[in-house]
Amino acid sequence: MHPLRLSHPAMTLPTALLFSAIGAMGTSASAHTGIPVPSHSSFVGGLLHPLLGLDHLAAMLAVGLWSALAARRAGPGLLWGPMGFAALLLAGAALGLRGAAIPAVEPMVAASLLPIGLLVVTRLRLPGWVAALAMGALALFHGLAHGNELAGSASAWQTLAGLLLATALLHCAGLAAGWALRARTPWLARAAGAGVALWGGALLVQMA
Repeated sequence: MHPLRLSHPAMTLPTALLFSAIGAMGTSASAHTGIPVPSHSSFVGGLLHPLLGLDHLAAMLAVGLWSALAARRAGPGLLWGPMGFAALLLAGAALGLRGAAIPAVEPMVAASLLPIGLLVVTRLRLPGWVAALAMGALALFHGLAHGNELAGSASAWQTLAGLLLATALLHCAGLAAGWALRARTPWLARAAGAGVALWGGALLVQMA
C-alpha cells in the first residue's frame, strides 16, 4: 500500500508533517505560543491549543519522531516516551491547577525543546523507563504552564481532556512520520529535530 500523497507528487504525508513542523518553528517569536487557553475554555479549546501552540506542536511531534527513530523494532516499546510525556503533562497540569508555581516555567518550556530536538538528531536509544522519565520531566513544565492558565476555570478538566487527546494524536503523527522515514530518509527527521533544538536554543537566548 502506497502512503497517502498530497498535492505535490513527491510529497508523502509523513514528509508533509515534518515540513509543517519545520515551518511552524520559523514563525514563532516566544516560548508559549499560539492561541492561549482562556479561563473559560472547554474540551474544544484544549484540543485546539497544542495544534496551534507552536512550542507544544513541535515538542509533541518530536517526541513521536524520536521514539520511532530510536526504536529497535515495532511494538509497545515505541510508546514509552509518549506515555511518559502525556502522564507527566497531566501531573504538571494538576499541580498548576492547585496553585503550584515554579519560577521561570516559560523558559523551562522553551528549554525542553532543546533536548527533545537533540534526541531526534542523535537517535539516542534509552531503556523504556528512562525514556518515559526523561520525556515526562520535560512535559512537566508544559503541564504546569497549562495548569496555571486554567486555575479557577470551571471547565479545567474538560480542557485538559482535549489537551491530552491532541497530545496523543500529535505523538501518533510523529511516530508515523518517524517510522516511515527511518529506513530511507532518516536525515529528514533529523533535520526536523535540529530545527526543534535550534528553535529552543534561540528562545532561551531571547529570554535571557
